Amino acid sequence: MGLVSSGKTDIGQKRKTNQDSIYLNKERNFFIVADGMGGHNGGDIASGMAVEFIPDYLIKNIEKGPVELSKESVNFANNSIKERGEKDPNLVGMGTTVVQMLFRGANLYLANVGDSRGYMVNNNRLFQLSKDHSLVQEKLNLGIYDRLQAKQDPQKNVLVRTVGFESDIEVDVFTYKVSRNDIFLTCSDGLHGKVSDPDILFILNKHIPEPSAATQQQVDQAVDALIKQANDNGGNDNISVIIVVAR
Repeated sequence: MGLVSSGKTDIGQKRKTNQDSIYLNKERNFFIVADGMGGHNGGDIASGMAVEFIPDYLIKNIEKGPVELSKESVNFANNSIKERGEKDPNLVGMGTTVVQMLFRGANLYLANVGDSRGYMVNNNRLFQLSKDHSLVQEKLNLGIYDRLQAKQDPQKNVLVRTVGFESDIEVDVFTYKVSRNDIFLTCSDGLHGKVSDPDILFILNKHIPEPSAATQQQVDQAVDALIKQANDNGGNDNISVIIVVAR
């Protein structure tokens, strides 16, 4: 079983800067989406540091177990970002979300902090693999309202967990058995906040109809189509997408 991957980040239609960063390492089958936040240049610095320090830690400690490695790499970036923010008054409070995929053997280890998401398409069904660390998700967990109502919450962008803001962060790591024909998607909220799950699934199925025979061109086109749809729907935020297909 091999992997075909592609990814892009786009400034969107409304923002003056792109505070998202992505990382693709096809040799080590490791992928990251980071969505930065913070005044002035804080967001793009935080997300840029995440996609620099996480791979650096991972590559230097590749012999470690994948769950431990996933958690430690994010915490390494967290401490580096926090330390940088404390040294520069203009960067105080900067942070970033992180969602990363590490494929090892027949398994995927998906780690996340924040509300950037990981999805899987299996047998023409879309599953959200990660869980948002947001105030809205906390309300959903408490049964205060359903997913449809959550989309209307004015606090839907408030995060309860980010990388770079606190000294110690809890990193969620989910392990999945990878099957041939699976499609994996990681993205910032610039995509999932503007494109519905049914539309994400439709676009992926349209451009990658037979995942086991997926070409690089098809995966590239799927990335472009998702970003275009988010922009067509308003493009209120930066948009980042990485797709990995198991074939």
